[in-house]
Amino acid sequence: MPRTSIFPSRYVQGAGALEQVGAELARLGTHAACLVDRSVAALIEPALAKTDGVRVQMRKQDAACTERAIADAAAWVRQCGADIVVSFGGGKVVDIGRAAADDLRLPFVCVPTIAASDAPCSALAVIYDEAGHVVRDRFVRRNPDLVLLDTALIVAAPVRFFIAGIGDALATFYEADACRRSGARNLCGGVGTALAFEAARLCRDTLFAHAVDAVADCRRKTVTLAFDATLEATVLLSGLGFESGGVAAAHAIHHGLAQLDSTHGVLHGEKVAIGTLASLFLWPCADRERRRVFTFCKAVGLPTRLADIHVDAADRTALLRVAERACREGEIIHNEPYPVNAGMVVAALDAMDRYAALMDHAEPATTL
Repeated sequence: MPRTSIFPSRYVQGAGALEQVGAELARLGTHAACLVDRSVAALIEPALAKTDGVRVQMRKQDAACTERAIADAAAWVRQCGADIVVSFGGGKVVDIGRAAADDLRLPFVCVPTIAASDAPCSALAVIYDEAGHVVRDRFVRRNPDLVLLDTALIVAAPVRFFIAGIGDALATFYEADACRRSGARNLCGGVGTALAFEAARLCRDTLFAHAVDAVADCRRKTVTLAFDATLEATVLLSGLGFESGGVAAAHAIHHGLAQLDSTHGVLHGEKVAIGTLASLFLWPCADRERRRVFTFCKAVGLPTRLADIHVDAADRTALLRVAERACREGEIIHNEPYPVNAGMVVAALDAMDRYAALMDHAEPATTL
């Protein structure tokens, strides 16, 4: 099977990067149709007023990424006569723009205003139905032509989003390594390249080195070297690592947890963190590594107990429902380098919860 990787064409990150949006758009076209999350429109409008040489039209967006929302956005872009599609905001408005640009075969620019997941650099859009349930993952033809992150904008967002992004990125190494060992396909349809696996490793190492300080800095709304490095890990390195390295048990368990009504208010990365912790009990793992990951999650503020994400550890029916969804035929948990069944997942969730309870009563660790 060939080795395959995909990447965004250009990545820009830094304080004040939003001020460069006009020059960056001019690389791609002359007329930008901008979908802007209504909640951040006031922050974005001043930058859009200074895009000399690029005509800008803006549409405020607050809908979920449904087939109807994508069609409506594409119709608006077509009516504008634009030659670039730009999304400013969180995951749903980004995915609407991503899919609409794909339908129209236009360049796509992603300008996230939060860093709650590693999706910005990817070719993946999550499609919802009108009731707010996930329907499918849509893989568009190419990754964004530009991903632009203004660190001053990201640090101003609620810290919970930043922590959730760390949780999503934490899974990247463990899942990519599982795919490397099993020879499983990545999201590009091949097997991972050495670059993808090294990006995943560097992502993990960067998080362990800097994320605790970065979260503290984010709480103070201060951009520092630690915050900047952690942001790059959660968006760029994790984005490359998950898409071109592969995904496995952590995200499969997330899919199972998402079936429970009690977790609907829990962010994606928070559920993924539980999936990562549980995955460490699916196979023989050195206790030192488990302790390192649990200690890290506690230190940055990620959940480590089922109760933290509103799941009753004693509810075997709920845990079995999670496990059966995670292990259904064709699910990514089967990318692990050993057979996994629902009983193993229930046992792993139970072991994870008991391990976290023991760690809660243990002496605090001094290093990660």
